[in-house]
Amino acid sequence: MLSLSGCGFLWNCTDSTAERGEADVRVEIVDTDERPAGVTAEVTGWRREPHPQVPEEGDQIHFDIRFEGAEQAIDPAVDACAVDEDRVVLGCQTVYSHMDFGPDTGDEYLAVDHPERVAAVLLIPNDQSTQDRRTCEDDMKDGGGVHPPDMPRQGEQL
Repeated sequence: MLSLSGCGFLWNCTDSTAERGEADVRVEIVDTDERPAGVTAEVTGWRREPHPQVPEEGDQIHFDIRFEGAEQAIDPAVDACAVDEDRVVLGCQTVYSHMDFGPDTGDEYLAVDHPERVAAVLLIPNDQSTQDRRTCEDDMKDGGGVHPPDMPRQGEQL
């Protein structure tokens, strides 16, 4: 019996999404396989104030964030979300460890529709730095695998 290598082999590319981790003020960043990345991210403070470059847009949420152990990983990133007292999302954005002020600490502004309702800024522990990984739809041969969870949407409860 003669068979050719690769004949009859059906390429099976699959995409999946990692489970979203529990949001908190301080999180240990995990990769798409839920393994610790060796990096901790923490919101060290936040306040409502206008962004200095666009004060006419009113108050935004200005928060401080610290990454510990980021030098061990390649630019990890987490989603930071402003939530109300019931942990309902008012707005989110992805924050990378390299930040504007060095590899460990920085600050960001987050615009939300109702800044007066913000009770906390929480971090999602899932590493978002691999978000640009190719999908099966993009590339059947080299795409696929586990992808980070989608950013929480306004109105979702964390």
